[in-house]
Amino acid sequence: GPGMSPGEVYIHNAPYDGGTHLPDITIIRPVFGALGREVLFFVAARGHHADIGGSHPGSMPPNSTSIDQEGVLFEGELMVEGGKFREDAMRARLGAGAMPARNPDQNIADLKAQAAACARGEGELLRMVEMFGLEVVEAYMGHVQDNAEEAVRRVIARLADGSASVSMDDGSEIRVTVAVDRQGRAATVDFTGTSAMSATNFNAPEAVCRAAVLYVFRTLVEAPIPMNDGCLRPIRLIIPEGSMLSPKPPAAVVAGNVETSQCVVDALLLAVGRAAASQGTMNNFTFGDETYQYYETVCGGAGAGPGFHGADAVQTHMTNSRLTDPEVLEWRFPVLVESFKIRRGSGGAGVHHGGDGVVRRIRFLQPMRAAILSNRRRVAPPGLAGGGDGAKGVNRVERADGGEEVLGATAEMVMGPGDVFVIETPGGGGYGPPAGADEGDPPKAGRQ
Repeated sequence: GPGMSPGEVYIHNAPYDGGTHLPDITIIRPVFGALGREVLFFVAARGHHADIGGSHPGSMPPNSTSIDQEGVLFEGELMVEGGKFREDAMRARLGAGAMPARNPDQNIADLKAQAAACARGEGELLRMVEMFGLEVVEAYMGHVQDNAEEAVRRVIARLADGSASVSMDDGSEIRVTVAVDRQGRAATVDFTGTSAMSATNFNAPEAVCRAAVLYVFRTLVEAPIPMNDGCLRPIRLIIPEGSMLSPKPPAAVVAGNVETSQCVVDALLLAVGRAAASQGTMNNFTFGDETYQYYETVCGGAGAGPGFHGADAVQTHMTNSRLTDPEVLEWRFPVLVESFKIRRGSGGAGVHHGGDGVVRRIRFLQPMRAAILSNRRRVAPPGLAGGGDGAKGVNRVERADGGEEVLGATAEMVMGPGDVFVIETPGGGGYGPPAGADEGDPPKAGRQ
């Protein structure tokens, strides 16, 4: 690369330029050949940081309208130079601006861990080069992508044209049309008709939309291939500029990565007729104060499809975070996990029923701010081929004094001691008309 030197590592999280949202920080290390002149490879590590500043602890603000409210922005700057971690510079960056990172010590430790992972990756790559020779390693990197391309082309040859439109709780709409060229074993995935960029934070950077498309086509491949860019070679992607899937700075984007991506996947799977909608949200729950910051996503119901029921209580599609064990959560934070159970009957009815969501109750033992960033609280996850919709999610707070407040899809609350935050996650959509439903009857919601 131009002007890169051995012993350098770069830090990047800019959403309009390959990033997703600000908590996801990518560390990139160029790998040089023996003489240190040319860059042979890049190794990278992306991690979601618990807090990167912005208006809310956990950096997942429910109602941000500008990127500045979402945290500290890094645009590919030097984090390690000549093998030395630029700690002072990084601390200055994390502490700058009106809404700096709340726990820079933790960020620094995590960044060093990411840099170490990249160094380890470089070592393993170079060991491979030493063992097999550069030409062989580069050839195999090509083979992996060629093989993925061929696997996706075989899938496309069996697909039919289709389109779908998925509405989100904020009133915006994702539209996608899949046009299949069976002879050429290629497809055009076109998001024309999708809502314009909005004043909310549900705008999804192009990199997020691209990743969702890559994910869907990878899931359609039965073979155990590694995820890689070869999967996208047979696909022409059209994302209208200025739409909510191609936002311009300084649009807010924090929910695009976590929420809109889920609906992009649902829209694509509905368009190709492979699965009803899953829960369509990550149910991003954050709470904290100056001492504590915590973030989790909550599982829900998966959509049913031709030949399978939806799974209950799983992390669906674009969400993949594991939950902290209740014992550990309660030991580290002043909260009680009062219950965490399957929300029976929340999956959509059908020949194949949708998966059930969950009910999660967190009781606070001291005052804190809590926030929920979610979707599918107003619009239910759609069924497919006559299947019933999954149940909508519910967010609410039960106060210690017996009062109850039902919240919208995105909300921020001050929690007092004894208050309980309740999250009921959506079920998945069903597939095929449920037994006993007359053609004219609306499908019955939920399953018995």
